[in-house]
Amino acid sequence: MLTQDELKRNVAMAAAEYALTCLQPESVLGVGTGSTVDFFIDAIAEHRHRFRAAVSSSERSTRRMRDLGIEVLDLNEVEEMPIYVDGADEIDHQLNMIKGGGGALTREKIVASVARRYICIVDESKVVERLGAFPLPVEVIPMARNVVSRRLRALGGQPVLREGFITDNGGEILDVAGLDIPAPAVLESHINDIPGVVGCGLFAISGADLALVSSQSGVRRMQRPGAGGADTIQS
Repeated sequence: MLTQDELKRNVAMAAAEYALTCLQPESVLGVGTGSTVDFFIDAIAEHRHRFRAAVSSSERSTRRMRDLGIEVLDLNEVEEMPIYVDGADEIDHQLNMIKGGGGALTREKIVASVARRYICIVDESKVVERLGAFPLPVEVIPMARNVVSRRLRALGGQPVLREGFITDNGGEILDVAGLDIPAPAVLESHINDIPGVVGCGLFAISGADLALVSSQSGVRRMQRPGAGGADTIQS
């Protein structure tokens, strides 16, 4: 039986191989954050001469890439990227996601918006039939913490402040349990419209384009419905 770290390493290696098919010497690579992405950074660093630079969604990933010799640009210097590679805390079969367990959800969403394709890398434990078992992270401006919490409770959620945590943007995180999410894009839009919300961890208005899922039997691809048919095994 493969350990979770071995599953993460396998999908990270598959993602690096896929990324290299999309990158040119002048390309800028979008990179997310998290433990699975750490393995991806390690894998892609061996091929840093194959692309120009990267843009990162977190200070953590920026430090790791620079330590491995990858140039990291500010997003303001970049007009587009061929792909953005990141993990997820949950992903459904329509490639809607919950993200933000590491607290970088807002920057992840911003960087992903510049990429032509979003590649999600996960182990099989993150694939769900319906989002919501993982508490939904919501980044808020600190002065709005209580008013946003009241609005989230009105939606049926149970928000809890992530104690002692401040995002790279200076915001706070409310982790919201108990939400029923039959229509992820609708709920994402609703939460985004609450005054004081910087961003929420639902990635459904713009979900992933492709998911690479690591399992005991290998790494498989999940395509958005209508964008390629059944899952295939990644060699």
